[in-house]
Formats: sequence, structure tokens, C-alpha cells
Amino acid sequence: MTPTPRIVVVGDVITDVVAVLSGPLMTGSDTAAEIRFSGGGQAANTAAWIAAQGTPVTLVAAVGDDTAGRERVAELEATGVTCAIDRVEGAATGTVVVLADDGERTMVSQRGANLRLTAAHVDRALAAASDAAHLHLSAYTLLDAASRDAGLRALAAARERGLTTSVDAASAAPLRRAGAAVFLAWVRDVDLLLVNADEATVLAGGLDPAAQARALSAAARRVVVKRGAAGAVWADRAATLCAAPARRVAVVDVTGAGDAFAAGLLTAWLAGAEPQAALARAGDLGAVAVSTLGARPRA
Repeated sequence: MTPTPRIVVVGDVITDVVAVLSGPLMTGSDTAAEIRFSGGGQAANTAAWIAAQGTPVTLVAAVGDDTAGRERVAELEATGVTCAIDRVEGAATGTVVVLADDGERTMVSQRGANLRLTAAHVDRALAAASDAAHLHLSAYTLLDAASRDAGLRALAAARERGLTTSVDAASAAPLRRAGAAVFLAWVRDVDLLLVNADEATVLAGGLDPAAQARALSAAARRVVVKRGAAGAVWADRAATLCAAPARRVAVVDVTGAGDAFAAGLLTAWLAGAEPQAALARAGDLGAVAVSTLGARPRA
């Protein structure tokens, strides 16, 4: 495989408040938990995992002009991420409360400055990343109406510059609100679309994962359906269909596992790996992520 070229990741930066519950949430009462404050956000996490593999990466995002924003940027820069971050005066950096229990997670979000990402900032950041060959977009940017222009511009500008593109579908609930047809029109002909099992069902219906991936390849050139402990499936317009099992590890916290998976997939695929090998690399990074607390690679 060849060295992976610079990847530009566009999307969100968040402060994660992760509570790993000791048992079922006791509504109206107390539930013991291990709680951690850390950097998060789908795009930021993916960028951090890309950087951890030694691949050059630029993150394009927005934070508030506040202490949390400065801390989030400093964390990312310390991991090797080049930060093209717009600091928005008068806006708070986004925050997500993550409740993790028995391999599942529930998120309560305040999008904050992520809603203030602009098309103009995306254009400036891409112009500065002259050595980039690929753009990866977190679909949260598309699914939030306030930042949608920035997401759409990121995909259009990447194509204008000859970059390959990928999109992570982000989250089932906002996808459902947007509607499958509308979302698939936004991402039509991207080079790679990543969806988890719930997102695949929203976008392609209640088919088996291989059929979902094949159906979605009508919109995207390549599709990967992430199935957690059941592994992943790849389908593309060349009629390639392959599946890879997940590595068996003790699950500590699933926060960021999909972001690590995306980073492994992108770095392997862009370096020339065949689909099976790219899925295996993605699964390896996903396994590392679920076996540790928090959404980012350990220093």
C-alpha cells in the first residue's frame, strides 16, 4: 500500500460528558456511574484516530470563543491534528452528555458553535490544505439546517478540487427527520458512505445488511454498513460484496467506536487496500475504541 495522503475532515467538535452507568438508569433516582469529561464530536474523533495512525489530517470545524473551545483545539493539536477551526464569538462550544450502559449509548446534545460552521470557512480551509486528496464529512453538518450550507459546500468544493469524498451518516433520528430521499440526494455520488445498522434501516428499509449496502450503492459509489459486534459489510457499484467479522473484545465504552472504525477504513482504503483488508483494519481500530473509556485514542 502507498502512504495515505492528507485527509480533510469537516464537522463537529464537542465536549463529551461520558457517564458509564453501573446498571440500568433509575429514572427519578440515583444511578452510580463512572463519569469523564473529554473531547468528542464525530468529526473531531475521526480526525484524532486518523492522526494516531500517522496520517496527515486537517479538521475543519467551529467552536465557541470560550475555555472549552480552546481546550478542545489544544487536545486535537496535541494528537497531531491540523486544526482549521473557526472560533465563533458569542457562541458556546458544543456539549454532549453520553449515557453508556451495556454496550449501548444515549446522547443528549447541545450543538452550540457547530451550528455556526459556514461555507466560507470551509472554502478557506480547503484552499489552505493544498496537499489534501480526500474529504470526509460528518453528516451532522448536513442534518443541522444551520450548518447545512457548509456541509453541501464541502462536498461540492472537494469535487471541484478533484478530491475523493466520504460521508458518515451520523445518527438515525435526525436522518429520519430529514427523510431518506432528501439525505441521499445530498450525498449522491460520494465515493464512500458509512452507515450503522439503524441508519441503514432508515435509508434502505428493513433489508438484510448486504441488501441494504447494495441498495445504497445506487446513491454512493461504495457503501459500508457498520454492524457493531456483528462486523461490517461492503458493497460497491462494481458488484463487489464482502463482509468482515468484528474482533471479540471486552466492551468498556462504545463512544467513538464508529469514528475509530471510519478512520481505520479511510486510511487503509486511501492507501490502496482492497475492501476486505480495509474492513479488517477498520474493525481493529473499532475494537481498540470499545475497549477503552472515551471517544479518542489514548496518548
